Amino acid sequence: MLEPIIINAGCGASGAERLPGLFAHWRHVRVDVDPLARPDIIADITDLSPFGDNFADALWTSHCIEHLYQHQVVRALAEFRRVLKSDGFAIITVPDIQAIARYVAEDRIMETIYESPAGPISAHDILFGHGKSVAEGHLHMAHKTAFTPSSLIAAMQAAGFADLVIRRRPNFELAAVGLKTPQPDQSRIQMLMNALQL
Repeated sequence: MLEPIIINAGCGASGAERLPGLFAHWRHVRVDVDPLARPDIIADITDLSPFGDNFADALWTSHCIEHLYQHQVVRALAEFRRVLKSDGFAIITVPDIQAIARYVAEDRIMETIYESPAGPISAHDILFGHGKSVAEGHLHMAHKTAFTPSSLIAAMQAAGFADLVIRRRPNFELAAVGLKTPQPDQSRIQMLMNALQL
C-alpha cells in the first residue's frame, strides 16, 4: 500500500517534526518559495503547478497565508484544494488577529506576549510579521493580511472547501480544517480534529 502524501506548503526550514503525529508515517513533501529553506519543491503557494490535480491526501500550511496579499489568499486556497485527492483535507493555521487586538487597544503593541523558537513575539510581530526576520532581510516574512475566525472560514468557503471546522489555539493561533468534498455527516471532520488534537 502506498504511503499517504502530505504537502507542507510554505514549510520554511522546518521538517516533519512540526506536523501533528497523525502524519508520522506519511510521505512529507516540503514546498517553499525560498530556496534557502531547502524545500523539496520551490514554488509560490499561489501556484502549485509542480503538482497535478488530486496529488495529495492532505495539505498542511502553518503561518503562511498571512504573508500573501488579501487578493491572493483565495487563489492559494483554491490551489491547495486542487492538489488534494477527492477525500483529502487541508489544515491551515494563521495568527488570530482578533485575539491580539486588545494589545493594540491597550497600547501594548511592542510588549512580548509569548516566546517562540524564533524569540519573543509581540502584537506588532503578529500584525506585520516577525520584526527580527524582516530586519534581517527576509522580506517574504512580512504579513500582508490578517484573519479572524469568520474571515478565514469565508476565504476557505470561497475556495470551495467543505465541512469546515475552526478552533482557537494557544499563542494567538487559529487552526482550520476543511475537506475537499462535503461528507454526508460531520463524523469525518470531527475525527480529523480529534486525531490532529486541534
